[in-house]
Amino acid sequence: MTLREDSVGVEDLVLLEPLEAESMLRNLQLRYENREIYTYIGNVLVSVNPYQQLPIYGPELIAKYQECTFYELKPHIYALANMAYQSLTSRDRDQCILITGESGAGKTEASKLVMSYVAAVCGKGEQVNSVKEQLLQSNPVLEAFGNAKTIRNDNSSRFGKYMDIEFDFKGSPLGGVITNYLLEKSRVVKQLKGERNFHIFYQLLAGADAQLLKTLKLERDTSGYAYLNREVSRVDGMDDASNFQSVQSAMTVIGFSEKEIRWVLEVTALVLKLGNVELSDEFQANGISASGISDGRGVQEIGEMMGLDSKELERALCSRTMATGKEKVVTALNVVQAQYARDALAKNIYSRLFNWIVNRINESIKVGTGEKKKVMGVLDIYGFEILEDNSFEQFVINYCNEKLQQVFIELTLKEEQEEYKNEGIPWKKVDYFDNGIICNLIEHNQRGILAMLDEECLRPGVVSDTTFLAKLNQLFSNHDYYESKVTQNAQRQYDHTMGLSCFRICHYAGKVTYNVNSFIDKNNDLLFRDLSQAMWKAKHPLLRSLFPEGDPKQASRKRPPTAGAQFKSSVAVLMKNLYAKNPNYIRCIKPNEHQKQGQFSWELVATQTRYLGLLENVRVRRAGYAFRQGYRPFLERYRLLSRSTWPRWNGGDREGVEKILGELTTCTSEEITFGKTKIFIKSPKTLFFLEEQRRLRIQQLATLIQKIYRGWRCRTHYQQMRKSQILISSWFRGTKQKQRYGKMKASALLIQAFVRGWKARKDYRKYFRSGAALTLSNFIYKSLAQKFLLGLKNNLPSTSVLDKKWPEAPYKCFTTANRELQRLHHQWKCKKFRDQLSPKQVELLRDKLCASELFKGKKAAYPPSIPVPFHGDYIGLRGNPKLQKLASGEEGPVLMAETVRKVNRGNGKTSSRTLLLTKGHVILTDSKKSQAKTVIGLESVAGVSVTSFKDGLFGLHLSEISSVGSKGDFLLVSEHVVELLTKMYRAVLDATQKQLPVTVAEQFSMRFKEGNVTVKVIQGPAGNGSGKLSCKKKGSHGLEVTV
Repeated sequence: MTLREDSVGVEDLVLLEPLEAESMLRNLQLRYENREIYTYIGNVLVSVNPYQQLPIYGPELIAKYQECTFYELKPHIYALANMAYQSLTSRDRDQCILITGESGAGKTEASKLVMSYVAAVCGKGEQVNSVKEQLLQSNPVLEAFGNAKTIRNDNSSRFGKYMDIEFDFKGSPLGGVITNYLLEKSRVVKQLKGERNFHIFYQLLAGADAQLLKTLKLERDTSGYAYLNREVSRVDGMDDASNFQSVQSAMTVIGFSEKEIRWVLEVTALVLKLGNVELSDEFQANGISASGISDGRGVQEIGEMMGLDSKELERALCSRTMATGKEKVVTALNVVQAQYARDALAKNIYSRLFNWIVNRINESIKVGTGEKKKVMGVLDIYGFEILEDNSFEQFVINYCNEKLQQVFIELTLKEEQEEYKNEGIPWKKVDYFDNGIICNLIEHNQRGILAMLDEECLRPGVVSDTTFLAKLNQLFSNHDYYESKVTQNAQRQYDHTMGLSCFRICHYAGKVTYNVNSFIDKNNDLLFRDLSQAMWKAKHPLLRSLFPEGDPKQASRKRPPTAGAQFKSSVAVLMKNLYAKNPNYIRCIKPNEHQKQGQFSWELVATQTRYLGLLENVRVRRAGYAFRQGYRPFLERYRLLSRSTWPRWNGGDREGVEKILGELTTCTSEEITFGKTKIFIKSPKTLFFLEEQRRLRIQQLATLIQKIYRGWRCRTHYQQMRKSQILISSWFRGTKQKQRYGKMKASALLIQAFVRGWKARKDYRKYFRSGAALTLSNFIYKSLAQKFLLGLKNNLPSTSVLDKKWPEAPYKCFTTANRELQRLHHQWKCKKFRDQLSPKQVELLRDKLCASELFKGKKAAYPPSIPVPFHGDYIGLRGNPKLQKLASGEEGPVLMAETVRKVNRGNGKTSSRTLLLTKGHVILTDSKKSQAKTVIGLESVAGVSVTSFKDGLFGLHLSEISSVGSKGDFLLVSEHVVELLTKMYRAVLDATQKQLPVTVAEQFSMRFKEGNVTVKVIQGPAGNGSGKLSCKKKGSHGLEVTV
């Protein structure tokens, strides 16, 4: 045991002064407010739930505590787990860790931390890791089926658990065995306000997919189930859907098959559906009250899912068969009795399912019988309970805690006695409260409360809770630790808190009043044989296996053991287990009822410390000597108190300790005892005196060290400054000389260079010519020009006319020449391209160039015409002799032949015409008759008007003096208007040496025979100018054309 300077309060309550309940609570509160949640009582660990995540766990801290002894670091659950594991592996002593405390005190988390520490420090390997994973994954499965939200705790364990972890000789886990105690199965059918049923019901409804719910015949809404509290369906900070996936995954890791997981979920769904079976009043023919199923749908669904005959299940729920000799009598149950039978069946199914899951886990993690093994047990069980209304459950829980307290006192005193014996110190009897009389009051085989309860349950005749209480009052009327209203009246005591149906036991942790109502029913825990037989007849493998007594071949009239007897035998086995192992204790405390961090309720913690018997624990520990420590660590800590042992001691450890204590006058022989390997100190005051002397001595030594250190530092600093000054001076002088020498050398070299240059110029002046500079510059320029041109020759671009790439000039002086060379090269490429063209291609390109000049950027029909070659003949002129005859009188070939539409001047309608363009005329013929209707000389064409749209409409303006022009202009529509007007423009230019005026506008004037008409062209709904052409007259001088 060590005392550390940075400790908050007293880390070990054995050293607490004064030893009172108030000072102990004040010390716990001080440490809790400073986030120190762990405190020791010798080797007992007290843990206060912080209700928050603290940075005091993880691999780093595990490694730290693994390398240290129990008292070397701050109190921690890792220290206790490490001590137990090291004792198991090094000393070959089986261990058990007892974790007790109220609901919400953190017992489950403490057991998880112990398990995680052991898993982290034990051996590695594939098989070992598999075993560790199975042991760890058993927690989420058992929590899902055995934990629930209560008023005090969102994840309260509603069962007791004892797990034996078995190790090989190397300390690697081989497997384990789990034992469960007293599952709170009454929670299945009823919960208090603000509480929930077991987690698995909510996890199943929230996390199962739609297909699984359909298979289980369940709905996702929790409010539709009578066994689930409709007020509380969710818990803050708990994700039921995610937890359901974790439970399924954990079951797979443990070794459950997919079929077994499905069976478990089906039986869980059965319990939910049983709660929805509604029972109603009925009457038999003789008028006796009976019961029946209100809605048979629920029973039918249960029958389909479990392979049950729904009629037989209904009969088992609503009646009871009793065997009397050779006859069987069927008795109808009223509604209350039927509801009791239904709820008893639900509780039994769930309780047996839970036991089956525990046994199935044990099958997966069990160890072969032939292997030699070491065992570490972890007990996570309910703490002492005092509620407003204490019933049978609180009675057996408190009985278990009485037995645990008895084990603690006996083993603690035994451990103390063994240590005294080993150290050669006389053992003096310690006065303490022996609760054996209370345990005997409860568990005595003939005269104990449990024996009386069993006797009352088995007794023929009228049996009730009242007759049971009367028997207790008669039997224990003079017992010092038993009270009731009858015993108080006999002693003329008045206590208004004691009810007529109550009795009180003076436990070690305080007085607890129990209400005997339902004691008989809860102890009997009966399930009618009809229901067992109905369940056994189910085709569902798991459900059938849960009720072996339903098999007619194994039917027995022997009454099953009562709940109290079963629990008593379980506790006896547990006690035998604990006595065979070295115990380690974790006492868990809940700091407040609201699960809030940083809040410390003085009254609540005081009650729990009394229930846990912490003050009694401290008194037992301090009954002999409050402090003991080995000679070597004691000498190392306190040797500075004696000049004989400081700073060096060459003698034995015990002699050194005797020297130290001999020089301290206050340490008398009554306070100190020397053992074989340890020093024992009786009073904490002596230890605190030693600590105070050590603190003062450390201050003196610190002052001495500081004085010597300051002198050494000043001397060292002066010597370093002196050496630095000498070094800097020498470097400075050397640098100055080097700089001076460098300047002198540079000056000498410069003078020499000038002198040698002057001499050379003087000797060789006659060889220099006056034009040398110009010759050199010309040579250099020519060299650069040659290099530029040769480089350009090697980097010329391709001969494609469209390739405009050209290398940059390497020097600015060649920029102009480079641009000129680029222009010449482009002209050369163009000439080379033209030389390769045929006359027909040259003519085609000239037409395209002319079209570009006329229409580029002006008419929307021009861009689509660019990639299309001009054909000229669009009517098959060569295959039409009649048209060839019309053009035979013309000089030269036909430049353009196509079908156009002529717009009628009178009504705006169009008629088809064939247009032939020659070098001298424009000929319009009738498309059907192939006869020339109009022949227009090119010299008579005065101009052309077109729109900017994509349409082919154009107006052909004729001069008035021509013979044809007297009839007026022509309004035509061509599908190749760009090509037609381009060729007409070039023909007019060749024939008349004049340019043909081409007007691009949406409105232009046409001269018809009747007079001038204004043509206005608009776009149609299509919006692209290429729609169907329609003409509409606007008065006598207007024509609107829609294109």
